[in-house]
Amino acid sequence: VGSSHPGQPAFLPDRLHPGAGRHHRHHRAGGLSAAMRLVLASASPRRLDLLARLGLVPDAVDPADLDEAVQPGEQPRPHAERLAREKAALVASRHPGAIVLAADTVVAAGRRILPKAEDEATARTCLALLSGRRHRVLTAVALVDADGRLRERLSESIVTFQRLQPADVDWLIGRGDWQGKAGGYAIQGAAEAYVRSLSGSFSGVVGLPLNETRLLLTAAGWRA
Repeated sequence: VGSSHPGQPAFLPDRLHPGAGRHHRHHRAGGLSAAMRLVLASASPRRLDLLARLGLVPDAVDPADLDEAVQPGEQPRPHAERLAREKAALVASRHPGAIVLAADTVVAAGRRILPKAEDEATARTCLALLSGRRHRVLTAVALVDADGRLRERLSESIVTFQRLQPADVDWLIGRGDWQGKAGGYAIQGAAEAYVRSLSGSFSGVVGLPLNETRLLLTAAGWRA
């Protein structure tokens, strides 16, 4: 499930207006005006790829790099929404006048927020919790527009895994695409082979729900 990694701002040379470069002629007709800049507040290559499905290449990729620890008593939805807002606000402070898009993805088993799996033991613990049961994947998206106005939307999906046998877990661990992922799996990777059902947004589970993102961008002045 969606993730990002801290890093220094990576500025991309091509703009979002027509004629930005022959490698990005897939961008939308109309779209953001030449004066608007789009900054993606995430280092996740999955979010960058999903944004490209809307025909958009951001002017800059600038991860927020903030503390994502769960606050005492914080529930999954408020946690995702708070982090998305904080990421958007922090990065917007570094890019005045730009449109800043941020997101945060949470995997929840009941009220329990599963961690990002940075090691094999954590990934195995997450997969054991998710085996044979339903869980929620919440992705909050926050956008700060060129005038500094904050807009927010949330995608909530229900994913059900089949019961995982020890050999299944070993195979998933061996594939390696769990690293850095919330809940210890990537639905766009090997884990999809064990998903019995999904109700909601596939792109939201990956890390950037396209419908909610499109609506936020439209409200900020983007035209498809």
